[in-house]
Amino acid sequence: MLTIPSAAQSLFMSFSIAFTQPTFQRILPLAIGGILTMGRRTVTGILWTMRGLIKGHSSTYHRVFSRAVWSLWPLGKVLAGAILRQIPPDEPVLVPMDDTTAQHRGKCVYGKGCHHDAVRSAHKHVVFRWGHRWVVLAISVKFPFTSKRWALPVLVALYRPEQLNHAEKHRHKTPPHLARQLMAVLIHWFPERKFVFLGDGGYASHELASFCYRHRRHATLVSRFHGNANLYAPAPERKPRIGRPRIKGRKLPTPQEVVVHRQLTEATVSWYGGSDRRVQLTSGTGHWYKSGAGLVPIRWVFVHDIQGTHRDEYFYTTDTSLSAEQIVSWFTARWPIETTFQEVRTHLGFETPRQYVAKSVLRTAPCLLGLFSVVCLIFAKHTLHHRLRVRRTQWYIKDEPTFSDAIAAVRRLFWQKTIFEKASYRKGFKKLSPKLRNLLLDYLSQAA
Repeated sequence: MLTIPSAAQSLFMSFSIAFTQPTFQRILPLAIGGILTMGRRTVTGILWTMRGLIKGHSSTYHRVFSRAVWSLWPLGKVLAGAILRQIPPDEPVLVPMDDTTAQHRGKCVYGKGCHHDAVRSAHKHVVFRWGHRWVVLAISVKFPFTSKRWALPVLVALYRPEQLNHAEKHRHKTPPHLARQLMAVLIHWFPERKFVFLGDGGYASHELASFCYRHRRHATLVSRFHGNANLYAPAPERKPRIGRPRIKGRKLPTPQEVVVHRQLTEATVSWYGGSDRRVQLTSGTGHWYKSGAGLVPIRWVFVHDIQGTHRDEYFYTTDTSLSAEQIVSWFTARWPIETTFQEVRTHLGFETPRQYVAKSVLRTAPCLLGLFSVVCLIFAKHTLHHRLRVRRTQWYIKDEPTFSDAIAAVRRLFWQKTIFEKASYRKGFKKLSPKLRNLLLDYLSQAA
């Protein structure tokens, strides 16, 4: 077995419950190599980085993703438990959810489709890409070394095109449906925690609102809303007469109609990027109705940015006891998941693997997203006992660490404790002067 740094040992060993011993001895070098490798995160590229430290034939490492018997669910539960230990038990857990498209070339790639790319699209310019669409649930954490929240992915599901589901004789599931399944799994694993799920416009669905209202003891949904939504009063009491009882009351004005005739009030809310901002807002309550799905009590909020940098928005929540300021502050807390998607692409090669069979496709991308969370947890534990290093340049001045600092510190840790601790490397590395050794470690750990 490889030498694992103390900051990562307990976390890495907890993942062993999902594997047999031979498979775990293969997945461990792949995980470490995924952190240390620069550029593409192909299995061949990782093996090249870890050459001299791996045992067995290289084909056995390729079969870890394509043929070995193991499941991602135990890994997700262990990872979610490790992240939740960073959050006080009495504090609600913010769970941003979103989907991201990873471009993948090739004619015979499993699950590939043409999807909307939110990263390259704008309000007046829509871009589509061929690849995989991943629905991601992350847990928002505020570490002691930063004032901003970081979104750590824990559960991932692949959206399959409708043609593929039809060919496999499976019921077609939309991204909100997949998100609902992941939400149910998280609630089932940790029934003692209260989760606040934060969704963008693609998850402003009546289905998710109904699910969170049914499980309101454990879940609350905060998402964008529609200004022309159908809102009704609750159904009146049933009278003893023949016929079906009414399922909804009188029609209420839409949020757009209310905003036109109501005076907005000023308030200070937490904004994107962790700062505070003065906004104008108003709110109301009602029962959101969808034919065949019934009523869901909600509180909606209209927000007008006084500075004018953001357009007017409508938000809603299934917890009608929340204040308007709290709803807006929680919704803007979902933004770190967008930063996570960017960092995973930049520093962990999210779009670079070249798997095409079903098992490999369904395992590789979730592992890379989970690797982001693993790096953040190792970095958080490492900084408790070591001096925090923040990389600064003349053209980029920052006071707090970012993920580039986290992965650079973790890479340095693994290079020093894992790679250069082996017998074949130890003598040559120790002969170098301390200044040259530090220079070499800094160069190897640069997150580029």
